[in-house]
Amino acid sequence: MTQQLTPAKPTKLSELPATAICGNDISSSVLYVSALAIIAAGQYAWITLLIVAGVLYLFRKIYGEVVGALPLNGGAYNALLNTTSKSMASLAATLTLLSYMATAVISASEAMHYLHGIIPGLPIIGATVLLLAIFLGITIMGIGESSIVAQIIFLFHLFSLIFLSGAITLYLFQNGMDVFYANNALPLPQGSITMAIFWGFAAAMLGISGFESSSNFVEEQQDGVFPKTLRNMWIVVSICNPLMAFLALAIVPIPEVSAHATNLLSHMGQITGGGWLATMVSIDAVVVLSGAVLTAYIGVTGLLERMTLDRILPLYLLKKNKWGSSYRISIVFFLLSVSILLITNGAVSALAGVYTISFLLVMGLFGVGNILLKVKRAKLPRPERASWSAVLLAIIAVLCALWGNILQEPPPGENSNLFIFAEYFVPAMIFVTIMLNRIALLDSLMQFIEYLFVPILKLVTKTNEGIQLTIDKIQDQEFVFFTRGDNLSNLNKVLLYIQENEHTRKIKIVTVKPSAGEEVSENLASDIEFLDREYPEIKIEYVCINGVFGPGLIQELSKEWNIPVNFMFIGSPGDHFPYRVAELGGVRLII
Repeated sequence: MTQQLTPAKPTKLSELPATAICGNDISSSVLYVSALAIIAAGQYAWITLLIVAGVLYLFRKIYGEVVGALPLNGGAYNALLNTTSKSMASLAATLTLLSYMATAVISASEAMHYLHGIIPGLPIIGATVLLLAIFLGITIMGIGESSIVAQIIFLFHLFSLIFLSGAITLYLFQNGMDVFYANNALPLPQGSITMAIFWGFAAAMLGISGFESSSNFVEEQQDGVFPKTLRNMWIVVSICNPLMAFLALAIVPIPEVSAHATNLLSHMGQITGGGWLATMVSIDAVVVLSGAVLTAYIGVTGLLERMTLDRILPLYLLKKNKWGSSYRISIVFFLLSVSILLITNGAVSALAGVYTISFLLVMGLFGVGNILLKVKRAKLPRPERASWSAVLLAIIAVLCALWGNILQEPPPGENSNLFIFAEYFVPAMIFVTIMLNRIALLDSLMQFIEYLFVPILKLVTKTNEGIQLTIDKIQDQEFVFFTRGDNLSNLNKVLLYIQENEHTRKIKIVTVKPSAGEEVSENLASDIEFLDREYPEIKIEYVCINGVFGPGLIQELSKEWNIPVNFMFIGSPGDHFPYRVAELGGVRLII
């Protein structure tokens, strides 16, 4: 008996591993969001990051209510699916998928850029593909193994940030706050405090990307863990992002920030601790950005599993391996990510518009889902509730950040964020729309094929029928072979001749008895029966008649049976045959 192998049941995640998986994504934002906020808001950058932390606090309640009421993978997609149409939910799913794809590619590429600073000869594109492939393998091994890697990355990242903060604090005690005061004396980059905070807030909202990740794998978490992951992510973002922006303003002149926008934290480590600290921060950047790639894999797996179960995507994707992982989803996501990487040639700016706009739209749609849940599913039990004012304020904040990112002037020679976003969003939405309406599309295709080809099919069928009738008419022409009781071998030669040379399915084998009392060879009838079985495609009829074989009988039978004389055969006559062959009227000799 063969033993059936069943996929191992995935282990439910506790608080630390679940927080680590989504925390790597959101906490990695500290590596770039401080510089973005300082460039946009100048000395008020840390204030804009505190405002972002306040908005994130509102979303803690929003996510807690929606996912608490509907504890299923899918995030905003799941929320809208249970409160509105599948088309609207698919819009959220498409945006989330684009966000994860951009997250994976940007994080992997940025990680390799940091590593390139340590290993100058590193080929960035090839290394990025390799990193995506490594985390593909880790994801295929199951969420339990993935969470162990995520925890190591997350704890090392927190340690690095704490160590860097301590080094900067010590540096400030020794050198004072002169740079901070000088930065605050500079004119505002946007002309007014209000505009500086607006543009800084729009840029800083990128610092909470990844907050939606936990809702996309909530089914893999233990009961009660999901709200704790939201709380923990909020604490990390609320402390680390404003603090790093404040410390940056204390040691780095604002004009110098733009030159180190992609490695501001390692530059801060260089200032306060030297090359070894800058290297440690760079290594941390490589590690935690790699963790963000892992988060993208896990989040997109939960999302696409839910979409596949709802038949928006092919059921083929749900196949699981022995670790309980939907490996086909991971492979498809890897291929899509690599394709985008190659299409954009690793240009991070080309994906920034996709990342920012799709992420903010997902956050906004989650707020819309919360409102719909309150209105349409008011009686559905939920562990916590967000107030109407909190939900509306959070949506307005997201819309402001979205508007700021759409209005943002692109670098010279590059397209706007909205244009780049549309390049990826439109094809993805077309594919999802096709999947949602595939029955109607297939029915339309079938009708078109019928309209186009049925008239041709009718013509072909009619032509085939006419040809077949002609063939049947040709093959219905009957032939005659006159025998005097030939042996089986001669009769077989006759049939072989007929089969190879004549278009017919009928033959009469005729023997003529000169007198009524004369006996025919007793083997003739049985031989003909045998040949009838051996040649099933030819209908053989045995006829025995009384008379004298000669021209007169041939002509008589030709008229009676309506068979031309030239379709009548005989064997070669002997010396005693009373007629010459020419006198028989055209009878043919075949043996």
